[in-house]
Amino acid sequence: MPSLFPSRFFFLYSVLCLALISGCATDEPFLLTGQPDPDPEVDPVEATFGGRLNISDLFNYASQPIPDYINRDNTGQNAITDARATLGRVLFYDRQLSNIGTISCGSCHRQELAFGDNSIASVGVAGTTNRHSMRLINARFGDESRYFWDKRANSLEEQTTQPIEDHIEMGFSGTNGAPSINDLLDRLNALDYYGPLFREAYGSDQVTEPRMQEALAQFIRSIQSFDSKFDEGRAQVRNGGERFPNFTDEENLGRELFGGRPQVANSERVGGGLGCGSCHQGPEFSIDPNSQNNGVTAAIGGGMPDLSITRSPTLRDLFRPDGTENGPFMHNGAFRTINDVLDHYNAIPASNQQLDRRLSFAGQPQRLNLTQQERQAVIAFLKTLTGSAVYTDERWSNPFEE
Repeated sequence: MPSLFPSRFFFLYSVLCLALISGCATDEPFLLTGQPDPDPEVDPVEATFGGRLNISDLFNYASQPIPDYINRDNTGQNAITDARATLGRVLFYDRQLSNIGTISCGSCHRQELAFGDNSIASVGVAGTTNRHSMRLINARFGDESRYFWDKRANSLEEQTTQPIEDHIEMGFSGTNGAPSINDLLDRLNALDYYGPLFREAYGSDQVTEPRMQEALAQFIRSIQSFDSKFDEGRAQVRNGGERFPNFTDEENLGRELFGGRPQVANSERVGGGLGCGSCHQGPEFSIDPNSQNNGVTAAIGGGMPDLSITRSPTLRDLFRPDGTENGPFMHNGAFRTINDVLDHYNAIPASNQQLDRRLSFAGQPQRLNLTQQERQAVIAFLKTLTGSAVYTDERWSNPFEE
């Protein structure tokens, strides 16, 4: 019977087999990608972050000192641990959490701006966001458990992944052809540095949305600022009602105006304080959970009046240590400066509806009749609420950057 393989073909076939056998005998197996397996001796966390993140020597997130006069805390059942807050830090700054790999949580909540944004509306993967990015300083230290300007998230944990699943912000919406949150989980499970981080935090490598929410919330709650001039003064007195010995006369006047109740006649303030503290409760200066609309009703982009704005971040760190402002302010970034904010509260437009009752006198929007001296004193006091370490502390910095 004649051979099925002519001799010249048999020779080529033999050479090819030998080549394949030799290739299989090497230390680097043949892969569909054409790339060798990662070196098992290389730590993926070290390879990604260098010395900026070390899971064997974690930053202290869990037991940071908190002044004994700070009593509000919305931590709930998700107590901070060093390992989970570290994981949250990586998730917070990882641009892989946006569908095209360009936006992270830290893109809109910047450390040097008290974890806020100096743009009226932040830029997402598909345009600008609907509202101004809220500052995240001291998010833990308040009675308000709901998040976003309109309180649509029932907890900080729930809030953390809503921007990720927003079609405009980070793009994993699962709508209009966009990938879904499940696609993100697959992506993160495939990134080698998340295995060790999740294992350290949770005992297994598996990336899940509840774990992401817990870790992100822990990192955000760890961002605290209690090294201000106000805190130095509060530590020197027996109770918050005393004059602070480290304050100037102007700063003490501003503190009294901020917390004092106004004296009203004929629907206008004629003396006393300004009543700011009834909504922005010290010493945390967090928002009262029962707060309602503050009279800023214009929506971003000139849309329909937005009457749903009821939340606010803490008033701590409205200013940076150098005295510049962490504006713009309000949900729509309507006010560039604190002076603009005071202008609004000094004489709230009469056309406002659904106004918080604490911002009205005898059923009419308040008229505070601020003097120039009072205005300057309030601003001087607000500047005393600014810390310093939170702007530069490495534990809250971007681990992906040199």
